[in-house]
Parts: sequence; structure tokens; C-alpha cells
Amino acid sequence: MEWSIGEITKVTGTTSRTLRHYGDLGLLEPSRIGRGGYRYYDEDALVRLQRILLMRELGLGLPAIGAVLAGRQDVVGALATHLDLLRREKDRLERQIASVEVTIRKRNEGEELMAQEMFDGFDHTTHKDEVERRWGQDAYARGDSWWRSLSPEEKADFQRRHREIAADYARALAGGADVGSDEVQGIVRRHHDWLAVSTGPVSKEYFLGLGDMYATDPRFAANYGGDDGARYVRDAMRVYARRNL
Repeated sequence: MEWSIGEITKVTGTTSRTLRHYGDLGLLEPSRIGRGGYRYYDEDALVRLQRILLMRELGLGLPAIGAVLAGRQDVVGALATHLDLLRREKDRLERQIASVEVTIRKRNEGEELMAQEMFDGFDHTTHKDEVERRWGQDAYARGDSWWRSLSPEEKADFQRRHREIAADYARALAGGADVGSDEVQGIVRRHHDWLAVSTGPVSKEYFLGLGDMYATDPRFAANYGGDDGARYVRDAMRVYARRNL
């Protein structure tokens, strides 16, 4: 069964221009091109498009998405990872909704507000238990104090820098660059310096531990385009640590 480009745009809300752009980038090839250059998509293409849109919703850039699609052929396994991440995001949104509902109700009824109720789902402490388990409560407390000291603009800039680093890793992986190459090690150096902004001096143990965490936890792997991307980053970090830390 095939669907025309017009049918796809109606179902997904994606524009025909976007679909053609995905095709030009090699992310989503039509199953065939009919008369007048009209594009048609089969079931496999639709599954691929679903994955692309899911990863876009999770905040991945197109280079990172390309690396994921090129690196993992187990479509069902990849979708299962996406599903797990979506469920986590759904849980976070439901917590946010509930916290806002509590605030509205208590304001209307004149009840006392509690901070832990107002801000449930809004904080950045998703990985608190993991950080404390690996590096101790002091490590988390220092990072938490630093983060809370930043202005909204500084927080946005810090997050932007990481997105750029992740996108450069994805481009290097998609281009077949060796993890020990000057190109990739330059990215790792930026990654190392980015981490040092929040933690101070980055020890070899800490740096290697982060790399392992990226590769084994899907919450972190999603930042680097999935399992293959996370393993690539981990291996690059290991080379950097061996040479420089």
C-alpha cells in the first residue's frame, strides 16, 4: 500500500516542503516517484517518518536523526526506545499539569501553597539519584547550586552549547570519522570544557563514568541520537581520557 505526499501531509500535519527536505537530506526517500515528480510512500517509509517525527519531538537535530537512522537497523527496538522516552516525557508533563491544577485549586480556595507541589515536574533533578549514587551527594549538591545560580539566559546558553556538541558528534559519526581523529577529539575537548563549567576540574574517573552512563542509559543516549551515537561518544571520551586526563 502507498500514500501520496498529499495524504501524508494531511495525516501528520507535516508540510510537503518538509518531506521533500527530508528526502534531500537522505532521511526519508519516497518509495517511488510518479508522473510529474509526485512522491509516494510505502509502509516502511511511514514507519521511518514516524521515527523522524518522534526524534524531532524529543529535541534531536536532523544530523543526529540521520546518524540514528543510519546506525540502527532494528526498527522495532529503536521504536521501543522512543516509546520508553515518550512515556517518561508523558509522566513529566502529567506531573506538571497536576502541579498547576493544585496551585489553581489552592489559590481559589485560599489554602497555603507548598513549593514541592508547585514545582513538581519542573525541576532539573531528573538524574539526581543516579548522580548521587555514582559520585556522592556533594557532587550533586554542587551542580544543583551552580545551576540554580544561573539566569534564564545563562541556562539557555549552557543548553545550547550542549546541543551544538551533540550535533557535531552526530555529523562526525554520520561521516565515518574515527573516534581518535583530530576532528572528533576536538569535539570531545569542547565537551570536556563544557562539563568543567558546571563541575570545575573534570577527573578521569568522572569523565569515563559519564561516557559509560551515556551508553547504558536510554535517557542519556537520547541526547546523542540513540544507542549507536551514545557508544560513539563514549568511545571518543575514552580516547580523550587516555590521552589527556
